[in-house]
Amino acid sequence: MEIAAQLVGLIVAVLVVTAIARRFDWSEPLCLVLAGVGASFVPGVPEYELHPEVVLLGLLPPLLYATAIRTSLVDIRRNRGPIGLLSVGLVAFTTIGVGLVTWLVIPGLPLAAGLALGAVVAPPDAVAATAVARRVGMPRRIVRILEGESLLNDASALVALRTAIAAIAGSVSLLEVGGDFLLAAGGGVLVGLVAGKIAYLLRARMEDPVLDTATSLVVPFAAYLAAEEVHGSGVLAVVIAGLMMGNHEPRMLSGSSRLANRLNWRTVQFLLENLVFLLIGLQLRRILDEAGRSELGIGALAGVCAAVLAATVLTRIAWMFGIGTIRRLLRGKAWPWSYSAVISWAGMRGVVTLAAAFVLPADTPHRPVLVLAAFVVVAGTLLLQGMTLPRLVRWLGLPPPDPAEDALQEAALLHDMTRAALDELDRVRREEDPPEVVERLRDRLSHRSDSAWEQLGRQSELTETPSDVYTRLRREMLEAERRVLLEARSSGRVDDDVLRRVLEALDIEESMLTEPEDVDLDDERELSTPAATAGSCKHLAKAPADTEPETPDGCAECLRDGSSWVHLRLCLACGHVGCCDSSPGKHASAHFHDTRHPVMRSFEPGESWRWCFVDANLG
Repeated sequence: MEIAAQLVGLIVAVLVVTAIARRFDWSEPLCLVLAGVGASFVPGVPEYELHPEVVLLGLLPPLLYATAIRTSLVDIRRNRGPIGLLSVGLVAFTTIGVGLVTWLVIPGLPLAAGLALGAVVAPPDAVAATAVARRVGMPRRIVRILEGESLLNDASALVALRTAIAAIAGSVSLLEVGGDFLLAAGGGVLVGLVAGKIAYLLRARMEDPVLDTATSLVVPFAAYLAAEEVHGSGVLAVVIAGLMMGNHEPRMLSGSSRLANRLNWRTVQFLLENLVFLLIGLQLRRILDEAGRSELGIGALAGVCAAVLAATVLTRIAWMFGIGTIRRLLRGKAWPWSYSAVISWAGMRGVVTLAAAFVLPADTPHRPVLVLAAFVVVAGTLLLQGMTLPRLVRWLGLPPPDPAEDALQEAALLHDMTRAALDELDRVRREEDPPEVVERLRDRLSHRSDSAWEQLGRQSELTETPSDVYTRLRREMLEAERRVLLEARSSGRVDDDVLRRVLEALDIEESMLTEPEDVDLDDERELSTPAATAGSCKHLAKAPADTEPETPDGCAECLRDGSSWVHLRLCLACGHVGCCDSSPGKHASAHFHDTRHPVMRSFEPGESWRWCFVDANLG
């Protein structure tokens, strides 16, 4: 009963601290660590011991898996060079750099013990870095690199720690170090591939979302245990299996299964990662008690911790700018120095560092001091870098992801999907299929595509697009439907299974009614097509850069007829201004069908993207 009460208390504390941090836009990991530190000195608060096996086996696999299934395998491949340099090269550099500094500042410490601490503090925490990245709005490439690094560097660091611990006990040759690393990496990759394949074959045949979600919860633990059994890297196996599942899920799972998986794994990740940061803070009192019994004085302890923290931060900075300089000299190009600055400062440590510190054997020389130094690195980087990273990003002027560009890419993608779906409808429909059903399908697809295009042009004077009106009215209708359902439940005239089935259908439809999003455009910059989305065709290549509009005040036909429009499009061949397909008249498309002028551009304020009607290409 006491354990259950303590667990409930920890979860409640996590919820309260997280809610306060979000309310004031503070760093959640830092607030949880500080709350744990404060609570550790309150009389009567139980003394929690974060056992390394609990973290490495019970917490780390699901946390890594939850991140891996949401990480793009395409982005990992695209950024494999920077990710490899950080997850392997930087880990080795940090291990050696911090190890040497530790060996120098602690009298009588074996070099192997110093290297063990270097391996402990080498891997940054994925949760802390990406939480700040999402809050600040870093460029997406930096976020992808940090996510990839944090997924893969834990394996490198734990292999380095294993080797250093072996060296403490006796001599280890360079050949043994290389063999151990290859065995851990190769075994982890192989087991991860096998586990991912087995999970894919099993889950692809499951139709029950509950059974599928339960199976997905087993995958990270099975991959980790199997890899460790063959002396491979369990961390790497979990990451590989998670990347495979994330890549295959859209093809192998039903929509209901994907919704259930997404919600369940987000909940698991939220509770586990925040609980760990709170527990990290709660360790401080016990760590201080053990370090206080060391032969080093308080001043020496403070000096050691400060030196290890400084070495941890400075080795990352030196590596990033050093690699950038080398790449620039060898290839003549490298990523911008501002990227190097942000990535070098996004080195917050977390759960893996503290768990790895407790893995150090009990007979390790100066073990309490090394554990205290690891804790100071975790708390110090969260405080120093976590609090100042947002200011650094803003000071460097790095552009955040542009929601207007996202809206444009989404609209173009949905347009292509709609065309494919309509073509498939024409192919599979039968003669006996009711025409009204076919027309209803066409209308539903057209509404979805038009809604995406309406998210653009938010700088126009239009207060509500047709999709906004639809969402507002449909929400009111759903509320009325729900009232009738609840009345039926209260009266007991409808079976509960039927009520739940109908309510679930209402909830799914309501979840699809997205609120209109405010898209902020930079007045100094036009919204043009992103390079990743821009197509190429002869019509776009030949179209003039701009054309004088015939009717600058609006759609020519709507002005003539006295009707309204949603957004405006400019024909680049003749300057005709017409309304978009979400408008009642659809005069821009009608103008194309009448004249065959292929290319138009947006005639909305702050937008210069173009569209080819013939080839259905953004340009």
